[in-house]
Amino acid sequence: MANHKSALKRVSVTAKKNLRNRMITSQVKTAVKSFDQTLASDDQAAINAAYVNAVSTVDKAAAKGVIHKNAANRKKAQLAVKLAAK
Repeated sequence: MANHKSALKRVSVTAKKNLRNRMITSQVKTAVKSFDQTLASDDQAAINAAYVNAVSTVDKAAAKGVIHKNAANRKKAQLAVKLAAK
């Protein structure tokens, strides 16, 4: 365990950031899975809504620095390809 005050603070700050990053990453995964499940249906409005939600969630994660900008763009491109194929 850390002995210095600054090291103790770094431990707590890192734990908070790690929790925040895991939460946001989980939200991205959930949004993408929700989009994939919605693709199985024939409701075009629901598919478009799920796509917009997934893209928005990915953009927010990239803006917060949780995922890299290029990784976010790659993920959005993959979603767009799936949407166009439907």
